[in-house]
Amino acid sequence: MPCVPCRAWDAVRGKRPRHRPAPAQTGSEQSSPGSRRAVRRREQPQMLEISSVPLFSVFILLFILLLIVLLIRKNATAALIWNEIIREKVTNFIMNQSKEQRILNFVLQNAVRGDPHSVLDTIDKYCSQKEWAMNVGDEKGKILDKTVQEANPSVALELGTYCGYSAVRISRLLKAGARLLTVEFNPEFAAIAKQMIEFAGVQDKVKLLEGPSEEIIPQLKKKYEVDTLDFVFLDHWKDRYTPDTILLQECNLLRKGSVLLADNIIFPGAPDFLNYVRKSPHFQCTNYPSHLEYMQVEDAMEKAVFLG
Repeated sequence: MPCVPCRAWDAVRGKRPRHRPAPAQTGSEQSSPGSRRAVRRREQPQMLEISSVPLFSVFILLFILLLIVLLIRKNATAALIWNEIIREKVTNFIMNQSKEQRILNFVLQNAVRGDPHSVLDTIDKYCSQKEWAMNVGDEKGKILDKTVQEANPSVALELGTYCGYSAVRISRLLKAGARLLTVEFNPEFAAIAKQMIEFAGVQDKVKLLEGPSEEIIPQLKKKYEVDTLDFVFLDHWKDRYTPDTILLQECNLLRKGSVLLADNIIFPGAPDFLNYVRKSPHFQCTNYPSHLEYMQVEDAMEKAVFLG
C-alpha cells in the first residue's frame, strides 16, 4: 500500500489513488456480493484518510488567518505593519498609485466641492472602510475642534499636513481674517494636500509650506510675517515634537496663552515631549484620552498652554 502523503499528493493533483492490482479472483468470488462489500469496506478508510489531509491543511490555514485578523484588531503595531507596509505596498504595486492618491480620488469622486464637512466625512469613510491612513480622524478630530474653538486663533500653525485632513478641519473653524500655516516635509503629500485644501474651498485661509519644520519655523517671523502663534497642532514626526517646541520658544513665536495640541502621544508615542512640557514651569498641560485614528487602540492628545 502506498504511503499517505503520496495518496494525498495524488488527491490534490486530481489523480486517482495508486493501488496495486488486485489479485485474480475466482469465478465464485467475482459473482459474490459479500466479497464486493468487503472490498468497499477496505477502501472506505483509505479514502477518508486521503481527504483528511487537505482538510486539515485548510483548517490550519484558516486558523492562522483568524489569528492574524485578531492580532491586527487588538495590536496597534501589528495593525500598522499590516496597513502601512504589507497591504499598502501590495495595493500600490497592483494599482500603480499611492494610497494618498487613492484617498484624493475618492474625495474628488464622492465629496461635495467647496464643502469642508463633506470632504472630512468622505475621507473618514474611506479610511475607516477601505484603507487606514494617519489622519487625526473623527474621534480625535472632535478634540481638535474643541481646542481650536477655545483658542479662537488669528494665526495657527500645523506641523505635519499629510493629505490635508486636519488643515481642512482647523481652517473651517477659523474666524474671518485668520490664517493657518501648515508645514509638510514630503513633497508628494504636499501635492495631495494642496488639491484637497482647494477642493474643500478653504485655500484662502491656508498656506502650505513645504520643507522640514526645523528650517521653516525660524523663517516664520520674517518670511511669513508671523508675530506670535495662537495655536499650534503637532502631528508630524514624533521625535520632532520636543525640539520643535523648544525652537518655537527660542524664536519667540509663543505668547502667554498660546495653545499647543499634540497628537499620538501614546501610540506611536511622544514620551520626551510629555516629559518636557509636563515638567516645564512654562506649560500647563491637559491630557485627552482617545483612540488611534480609525482603530480601537488606546491613544491620547496632550494640550500644553504656554504660560510665558
